[in-house]
Amino acid sequence: MKKNKTDYVSVIYDKQRTPKTGYPKQLIEYLSKRFDLRPDFKLLELGCGRGDFLFEFEKYGLECKGLDRDNSSIKNECGLEVKRCDVANEVFPYDDESFDIVYHKSLIEHLYDPEHLMRETIRVLKPGGKLIMLTPDWHTQWKNFFEDFTHSRPYDVMAITDLLKVHGLNKIYVKRFYQLPIIWKFPVLKLLSKIIQLFINVYGGRWLTQKTKVKFFRWSVELMIIGYGEKEHTNE
Repeated sequence: MKKNKTDYVSVIYDKQRTPKTGYPKQLIEYLSKRFDLRPDFKLLELGCGRGDFLFEFEKYGLECKGLDRDNSSIKNECGLEVKRCDVANEVFPYDDESFDIVYHKSLIEHLYDPEHLMRETIRVLKPGGKLIMLTPDWHTQWKNFFEDFTHSRPYDVMAITDLLKVHGLNKIYVKRFYQLPIIWKFPVLKLLSKIIQLFINVYGGRWLTQKTKVKFFRWSVELMIIGYGEKEHTNE
C-alpha cells in the first residue's frame, strides 16, 4: 500500500489546521518600518515553511530567497526560490556576505544547539546586515511550549540578548513581542494585555478567543520574543 508523503510543514501547516490569514502581511509591514528594510535589500529566510512570510517580503519589494529541509516548502505554491538545507548543521548554499537581511520566525527553538545557525547567519550577512528573529517567549508559553514535538530549546529575553551579544552583533534590540497589530499601533494597550496575563494563561486565552472570536485574549498571553542585531562593519 502506497503511503502518503508527509513532512513537518505539510502536517503542521495544513491549511485546515493552520489557515492562511492577513497576519504575515501585517507583520512584514511592521518589521519593514521598524527596522528600516528597503526594497532593494536582499533577504534570506531560514525555515521558511510554506512561504507565507517570504511571499509578503517579496511583495513588499525585497529580493527574497528561502531555506528549508522539507519537500513541501521547496515546492511551495507561491513559486518562490527555496533551497533544501538543514540549517541546524549544513552550510547555507550561498556565498559570504550575500544578504542584507536574515530573517526567521519560530525556528531557533527547534534546534538543540544554535551555534551553527548563528555562524552561518553571520557569514552570509553583509557588513551592517540585519538579523531579525522571533521565537516563543518561554515565560508566557511554558505550559504549551512542548505541544510541538520538535521543540527542543526555549528562550527568553535574556537568552536571546546574550546569544546576539556572544556572536558579535551590534545595535541589539530584544523585547517581548505581542502578535497583535492593534498594539503595534496603540502601545498603550499593552497595559490591558498585562492585566489579562494576571488572570489567565495560554489555555485560558485560547478558550476565551474560541468562545468570543476576540483574538486579543489569546495573543495577550501567548507572546513571542523579537530579536534584532546588525553585523559589524569591517571598517569599524
